Amino acid sequence: MKGTNDQRAGLLSGIGAYGLWGIVPLFWPLLKPAGAIEILAHRMVWSLGVVGLALLALRRWSWIGELIRQPRKLGLISVAAAVITVNWGLYIWSVNNGHVVEASLGYFINPLVTIAMGVLLLGERLRPTQWVAVGTGVAAVLVLAIGYGQPPWISLTLAFSFATYGLVKKKVNMGGLESLTAETAVLFVPALGYLLWLGAQGDSTFASEGLGHAALLAATGVVTATPLVLFGAAAIRVPLSTLGLLQYLAPVFQFILGILYFHEAMPPERWAGFALVWLALILLTWDAFRTSRRTRAQAQTVAAQPAPSAPPAGDAASSSSAATPAR
Repeated sequence: MKGTNDQRAGLLSGIGAYGLWGIVPLFWPLLKPAGAIEILAHRMVWSLGVVGLALLALRRWSWIGELIRQPRKLGLISVAAAVITVNWGLYIWSVNNGHVVEASLGYFINPLVTIAMGVLLLGERLRPTQWVAVGTGVAAVLVLAIGYGQPPWISLTLAFSFATYGLVKKKVNMGGLESLTAETAVLFVPALGYLLWLGAQGDSTFASEGLGHAALLAATGVVTATPLVLFGAAAIRVPLSTLGLLQYLAPVFQFILGILYFHEAMPPERWAGFALVWLALILLTWDAFRTSRRTRAQAQTVAAQPAPSAPPAGDAASSSSAATPAR
């Protein structure tokens, strides 16, 4: 019963995490007239405050000393912080400048980019269906490039930056809350310095647009940390295959918002490109389920095989005496 409740709680946490990431395009326009860089700087500063309070409540500080004693890990954390800065900043700019659909495409093709990076950088080998899926994804990018008259650079930058972030995070091998704290700590000083400089120039909206606007900017920390906490709760309770399916909730919600709420255009060539991407994701999902089912069946077959019988007592005794040196 407890296991069932844990799985249900994990599933709800996962839906909550990806659901919040999916509807976050509704939040960023509320922060206007602040520009994307100012919003990004506030997100970095306030996120550190939120995760710092969370760690204080959980009393999880021991990892900090270990991290400081590992220069290589600190370097990887800095790389992760730089890459997620690009991802966050471009995403905020895209939403506030009428590119929600193109931003959602970036997160649709992210799994394909992650697979391609695994092949190119880690020497991983793909199954035939995965090769077809990656090839279909490349075809989708070409169709969209022809439709746009240029490569879909927003989608590609978001996909490659987030895939790189995931790769670095895998090498760092830290918990979600701890790694976010470390990354925002790296970003805190330059972000705070930028906000102070912006205020000195008289261009900061934090103090000039009223308490409501200032509260919304401060809320960027909660908006950043809440889905990550929910994701962490889901990751330890539900299978990775379930999380893999739930991850598509976010770009689906973003895509729907882009069309129905923000009224972005969807000409035929864009529909064609998205259709190819969705086909590639269907192939990946089908291949993952098939491989998981085959692996599970093989494990059950091995478990069902009878264990080798023990030798008769006399044989065991003679074997034991033969192994014992003469005195």
